[in-house]
Amino acid sequence: MTITHLKSGKPESERAEDDAKVRAIVETTLKDIETRGDTAIRELSAKFDKYEPPSFRLTASEIEAAVQKVSARDMDDIKFAQSQIRTFAQAQRASMTDIEVETLPGVILGHRNIPVQSVGCYVPGGKFPMVASAHMSVLTASVAGVPRIIASAPPQNGAPHPAIVAAMHMGGAHEIYVLGGMQAVGAMAIGTETIDPVHMLVGPGNAFVAEAKRQLYGRVGIDLFAGPTETMVIADHSVDAELCATDLLGQAEHGYNSPAVLLTNSEKLARETLAEIDRILDILPTAETARTSWNDYGEVIVCDTYDEMLEVANDIASEHVQVMTDRDNWFLENMHSYGALFLGPRTNVANGDKVIGTNHTLPTKKAGRYTGGLWVGKFLKTHSYQRITTDEAATTIGEYGSRLCMLEGFVGHAEQCNIRVRRYGGKNVAYGKAAE
Repeated sequence: MTITHLKSGKPESERAEDDAKVRAIVETTLKDIETRGDTAIRELSAKFDKYEPPSFRLTASEIEAAVQKVSARDMDDIKFAQSQIRTFAQAQRASMTDIEVETLPGVILGHRNIPVQSVGCYVPGGKFPMVASAHMSVLTASVAGVPRIIASAPPQNGAPHPAIVAAMHMGGAHEIYVLGGMQAVGAMAIGTETIDPVHMLVGPGNAFVAEAKRQLYGRVGIDLFAGPTETMVIADHSVDAELCATDLLGQAEHGYNSPAVLLTNSEKLARETLAEIDRILDILPTAETARTSWNDYGEVIVCDTYDEMLEVANDIASEHVQVMTDRDNWFLENMHSYGALFLGPRTNVANGDKVIGTNHTLPTKKAGRYTGGLWVGKFLKTHSYQRITTDEAATTIGEYGSRLCMLEGFVGHAEQCNIRVRRYGGKNVAYGKAAE
């Protein structure tokens, strides 16, 4: 059994140095927002986006004006994508039911799924205005029933991006802000004089946005800890190099540090894909970004067997895993650590990113080992409740509870049980003693 790396990316040590620099900048910025509020975010917006409006929040008329700038074709495409995403999110929500069971006569236990009460949705702008991220966060929160949804995205050329504003508005945002980067995330979480803070932050972003969410976690909830976009193509003899190279570079263009991995048991396919990547990079309009990302973070790994491929894939736990083999269902049944699977050559990550209906906010940096991605359930909190309705049940549960509390040395806890045993069971339990 052999695993061969025909191409490797940057070592982890170099990536850690970059992370440390970002961490320090974000920490200082968040403290500034907390101290100076609107003044701080206004200065940051002027510095990074050259944007200083009277108010960062769009009025109803400003939203309508932005929507009117979206072409009919683009509007139809946005509506189609939102229909797909809404349909799947509604099906997911329907799968989550409140429950109530009687475990013993008179002992009733249950749980309710309650929406988070306020959510801040960040939609990246930067080099690529991520219209689809508005669907994934705002619309999904709306399906979950979140009563206050605010959304923010950076300006484009000194103005709100019309398609992003349209997607936010159609998705169900109650407040829309034109504010970008870590200042948007900080303002939504911490609050300012003009922006009430939220209970939860969601949405992808650059390294500074991701780090801001990490530092704010605990103060607010977040969807997940997100790093740069990752993609893995698992392929065998059943597909060709052009398909593999196209799918790898299609995600490498996201940023200068987007890992893209080819995992195969065909050395022939691996070498042909390397050559095909070189060919496509000479004609791809976004090659400047994709080439840097591929050179620094691209990998080609050749295994002897499908079992080895599975082992490596689960260890890497990539955000997007595209499986194009003669046994795609085998990978579906056996993979356990990933963000989302894209099965078969007809399927691709771009469809998942934009339109097919599943959510594109997914775990990176091996987080697929312990969490899935954003979905309607992330906006719901499952809260339990208990009710005892008979004297007999209060006595029975109380006696067990009394003894178990005393076993741990919690006398005050035991008395909570004992007082019920005395009142509802008519039994004489000595104070500070375990029930018989």
